[in-house]
Amino acid sequence: MKVFTIGFTKKNAEQFFGRLKQPGLVRLVDARLNNISQLAGFTKKDDLRFFLRQIRNIDYLHMPELAPSQDILDDYKKNGGDWATYERKFLVLMEKRRVEDKVSKDTINGGCLLCSEPTPEHCHRRLVAEYLKSRWGDLEIVHL
Repeated sequence: MKVFTIGFTKKNAEQFFGRLKQPGLVRLVDARLNNISQLAGFTKKDDLRFFLRQIRNIDYLHMPELAPSQDILDDYKKNGGDWATYERKFLVLMEKRRVEDKVSKDTINGGCLLCSEPTPEHCHRRLVAEYLKSRWGDLEIVHL
Protein backbone atom coordinates (compact mmCIF):
# COMPACT_ATOMS: atom_id res chain seq x y z
CA MET A 1 0.00 0.00 0.00
CA LYS A 2 1.11 3.56 -0.68
CA VAL A 3 -0.09 6.92 0.61
CA PHE A 4 1.08 10.33 -0.54
CA THR A 5 0.95 13.60 1.39
CA ILE A 6 0.94 17.22 0.21
CA GLY A 7 0.43 20.70 1.61
CA PHE A 8 -0.76 23.60 -0.52
CA THR A 9 0.85 26.57 1.23
CA LYS A 10 3.74 28.20 -0.67
CA LYS A 11 2.75 26.40 -3.87
CA ASN A 12 1.03 27.91 -6.85
CA ALA A 13 -1.55 25.88 -8.77
CA GLU A 14 1.01 24.68 -11.34
CA GLN A 15 3.35 23.37 -8.63
CA PHE A 16 0.52 21.80 -6.62
CA PHE A 17 -1.21 19.98 -9.47
CA GLY A 18 2.14 19.08 -11.04
CA ARG A 19 3.19 17.23 -7.89
CA LEU A 20 -0.03 15.24 -7.95
CA LYS A 21 1.04 13.55 -11.19
CA GLN A 22 2.17 10.33 -9.53
CA PRO A 23 1.73 6.72 -10.63
CA GLY A 24 -0.96 5.13 -8.49
CA LEU A 25 -2.36 8.38 -7.07
CA VAL A 26 -6.13 8.14 -7.56
CA ARG A 27 -7.70 10.42 -4.92
CA LEU A 28 -6.96 13.40 -2.78
CA VAL A 29 -7.99 12.89 0.86
CA ASP A 30 -8.59 16.30 2.37
CA ALA A 31 -7.52 16.04 6.01
CA ARG A 32 -8.24 19.68 6.86
CA LEU A 33 -10.75 20.72 9.47
CA ASN A 34 -11.70 23.82 7.47
CA ASN A 35 -11.70 23.39 3.71
CA ILE A 36 -13.76 26.43 2.69
CA SER A 37 -11.58 29.29 3.98
CA GLN A 38 -10.80 32.16 1.63
CA LEU A 39 -7.16 31.61 2.60
CA ALA A 40 -7.28 28.22 0.87
CA GLY A 41 -7.39 29.91 -2.56
CA PHE A 42 -7.55 27.27 -5.29
CA THR A 43 -7.86 24.52 -2.66
CA LYS A 44 -11.31 25.45 -1.38
CA LYS A 45 -13.45 22.29 -1.34
CA ASP A 46 -15.65 22.83 -4.40
CA ASP A 47 -12.92 24.43 -6.50
CA LEU A 48 -10.44 21.72 -5.60
CA ARG A 49 -12.90 18.94 -6.46
CA PHE A 50 -13.40 20.52 -9.90
CA PHE A 51 -9.69 21.14 -10.58
CA LEU A 52 -8.66 17.63 -9.49
CA ARG A 53 -11.19 16.04 -11.83
CA GLN A 54 -10.38 18.33 -14.78
CA ILE A 55 -6.60 18.56 -14.45
CA ARG A 56 -5.59 15.17 -13.03
CA ASN A 57 -8.71 12.96 -13.19
CA ILE A 58 -8.35 12.44 -9.43
CA ASP A 59 -11.21 11.93 -6.97
CA TYR A 60 -11.72 14.19 -3.96
CA LEU A 61 -12.76 13.08 -0.48
CA HIS A 62 -13.01 15.28 2.62
CA MET A 63 -12.24 13.36 5.83
CA PRO A 64 -12.37 15.76 8.81
CA GLU A 65 -11.93 12.75 11.12
CA LEU A 66 -8.26 12.90 10.07
CA ALA A 67 -7.97 16.55 11.15
CA PRO A 68 -7.08 17.91 14.58
CA SER A 69 -9.91 19.19 16.73
CA GLN A 70 -10.39 22.96 16.83
CA ASP A 71 -9.07 23.18 20.40
CA ILE A 72 -5.87 21.27 19.57
CA LEU A 73 -5.36 23.45 16.50
CA ASP A 74 -6.02 26.68 18.42
CA ASP A 75 -3.66 25.71 21.25
CA TYR A 76 -0.87 25.24 18.73
CA LYS A 77 -1.55 27.99 16.17
CA LYS A 78 -3.24 30.79 18.10
CA ASN A 79 -1.83 30.26 21.59
CA GLY A 80 1.79 29.61 20.62
CA GLY A 81 1.84 25.95 21.65
CA ASP A 82 4.84 23.77 21.00
CA TRP A 83 5.01 21.02 18.40
CA ALA A 84 5.68 18.16 20.86
CA THR A 85 2.47 18.94 22.77
CA TYR A 86 0.47 19.28 19.56
CA GLU A 87 1.81 15.97 18.27
CA ARG A 88 1.03 14.16 21.53
CA LYS A 89 -2.52 15.54 21.71
CA PHE A 90 -3.21 14.79 18.06
CA LEU A 91 -2.01 11.19 18.32
CA VAL A 92 -4.19 10.65 21.41
CA LEU A 93 -7.12 12.01 19.38
CA MET A 94 -6.36 9.57 16.53
CA GLU A 95 -6.37 6.72 19.04
CA LYS A 96 -9.67 7.87 20.58
CA ARG A 97 -11.22 8.14 17.13
CA ARG A 98 -9.83 4.71 16.20
CA VAL A 99 -9.16 5.93 12.70
CA GLU A 100 -7.31 2.74 11.83
CA ASP A 101 -10.62 0.87 12.19
CA LYS A 102 -12.89 3.53 10.71
CA VAL A 103 -10.88 4.55 7.66
CA SER A 104 -10.75 2.04 4.83
CA LYS A 105 -7.35 0.88 3.64
CA ASP A 106 -8.75 1.19 0.11
CA THR A 107 -9.37 4.90 0.75
CA ILE A 108 -5.81 5.49 1.94
CA ASN A 109 -4.06 3.28 -0.62
CA GLY A 110 -3.43 5.48 -3.64
CA GLY A 111 -4.65 8.49 -1.72
CA CYS A 112 -2.87 11.74 -1.04
CA LEU A 113 -3.43 13.33 2.36
CA LEU A 114 -3.88 17.10 2.04
CA CYS A 115 -3.37 19.84 4.58
CA SER A 116 -2.10 23.39 4.48
CA GLU A 117 1.45 23.12 5.83
CA PRO A 118 4.11 23.48 3.10
CA THR A 119 6.30 20.64 4.40
CA PRO A 120 5.52 17.49 6.40
CA GLU A 121 7.84 18.08 9.37
CA HIS A 122 5.31 19.99 11.49
CA CYS A 123 2.14 18.78 9.89
CA HIS A 124 -0.69 16.50 10.93
CA ARG A 125 -0.85 14.80 7.50
CA ARG A 126 2.52 13.20 8.28
CA LEU A 127 1.28 12.18 11.72
CA VAL A 128 -1.84 10.57 10.20
CA ALA A 129 0.24 8.62 7.66
CA GLU A 130 2.72 7.47 10.30
CA TYR A 131 -0.07 6.57 12.72
CA LEU A 132 -1.80 4.42 10.10
CA LYS A 133 1.52 2.78 9.17
CA SER A 134 2.11 1.92 12.84
CA ARG A 135 -1.33 0.27 12.99
CA TRP A 136 -1.51 -1.37 9.57
CA GLY A 137 2.13 -2.19 8.87
CA ASP A 138 2.73 -2.27 5.14
CA LEU A 139 2.22 1.37 4.15
CA GLU A 140 4.72 3.33 2.08
CA ILE A 141 4.59 7.09 2.72
CA VAL A 142 5.61 9.53 -0.01
CA HIS A 143 5.66 13.26 0.76
CA LEU A 144 5.15 15.41 -2.33
